[in-house]
Amino acid sequence: MKPNPFSIKKSPFSTRLLALAFISLLGLLYFEDLSCLFGRYQQQQEILKPKREEVAVGDDTKQQQQQPVIPNPKREEEHKRLPFAVVDDTKQQQQQQVIPNSKREEEHKRLPFAVGYGTDGCDLFDGRWVYDESSRPLYAESSCPYIQPQLTCEKYGRPDRGYRHWRWQPNRCDLPSFNATFMLERLRGKRVMYVGDSLNRGQFSSMVCLLQSVIPDGAKSFETFNNDALTIFTAKDYNATIEFYWAPFLLESNSDNAVVHRIKERTIRADSIDTHGQNWEGRDILVFNTYLWWMTGKKMRILRGPFEGNDTKDIIELETDEAYRMALRSMVRWVEKHIDPEKNRVFFTTMSPTHQRSSEWGGEPDGNCYNQTTPIEDLTYWGSASNKPVMRVIGEVFRESRVPIIALNITQLSEYRKDAHTMIYKKQWSQPTPEQLANPKSYADCVHWCLPGLQDTWNELLYAKLFYP
Repeated sequence: MKPNPFSIKKSPFSTRLLALAFISLLGLLYFEDLSCLFGRYQQQQEILKPKREEVAVGDDTKQQQQQPVIPNPKREEEHKRLPFAVVDDTKQQQQQQVIPNSKREEEHKRLPFAVGYGTDGCDLFDGRWVYDESSRPLYAESSCPYIQPQLTCEKYGRPDRGYRHWRWQPNRCDLPSFNATFMLERLRGKRVMYVGDSLNRGQFSSMVCLLQSVIPDGAKSFETFNNDALTIFTAKDYNATIEFYWAPFLLESNSDNAVVHRIKERTIRADSIDTHGQNWEGRDILVFNTYLWWMTGKKMRILRGPFEGNDTKDIIELETDEAYRMALRSMVRWVEKHIDPEKNRVFFTTMSPTHQRSSEWGGEPDGNCYNQTTPIEDLTYWGSASNKPVMRVIGEVFRESRVPIIALNITQLSEYRKDAHTMIYKKQWSQPTPEQLANPKSYADCVHWCLPGLQDTWNELLYAKLFYP
């Protein structure tokens, strides 16, 4: 019998081969679906896992850039309804970039003696007088033996005391508190000189009184030289001096005697700044003033050539403001030649006002400062004795200087102080006549100022500009 060609013999090996083929076929059919399911599971795990690496080491600037700020008008409106709130603070912070003014700070640090800088937008000379018995005066008249007798009003019988209690308050900031010990430390090994007339001598006396109270008696001295032309107060432990030099015109004049200088025809020598300037050299801080002696009501006599050995004197006359400009320009040239702005500071106290006519502030038609006990309240007040063209000259000339000259603009704030003059309460150069005694206002001094008093404020302003410009 022949075998059937279509029959297959089923052996154990063939059975196993068929099972393996069947499994392989299933793998090929379902592999793609299994891979898809596994991939989705991994994505879900990545989403659920915290992104710690990004928080720890990621670029936060880049993250902030990737998160755009979307304005929220509703939130802003809610903030506006809060008391005192005007804007959404988040939006305000985004709009404002805080940029430290390092350049300004660096410039002030380079100024000699400066330890900081003042408040932006604050004019120390724009303000008002505030009555303050708790902090004024800064010293007692009896505690300072260095005040000239022409300024010791209490000693010579002034009955009121209110003039000592007024404190200057700038409108947009505060004056730094005067610290005598701090100032002496900053002046260790230094020399300060006031140069000018009797008003600058009053400011010098004020500064001595402000400083001397913290110095033991055996550690200070007060000496005069050259017929009172030069006065020197020394703080021995600090090797520091506060000095005054008499030069009412700054230039050489026929009024240069510090004691006898009442001259009928005042004459100033042109181009003579070095006559006095040689005595200013080597000072670390200079405080100049000159004004009162220029106010003669007449043209100024200007000498071209020396005073001595000049029989045919060449004298010309100039208007006051032009003669004043000549003197200030000479001062500027001297400053540019002798002052190192990296080591020294120069200040100029502007004109000190007088109060000869009470009618100007609404008082009696024939009165003056006599018996005045309160300041002028009108903040626009400007007395006729304060020459505005001369004031303009100061600004114009100092702007030309290559070395900074800081103007202590005490004029307006002093205009208000009709109550602060010495009046009749001072040592008189000569005994008043019976007629004068019967009419005290006829010999009242409405030029100089009692100490303690107004000129202490001038030095507080100097203190502020020196250490916190």
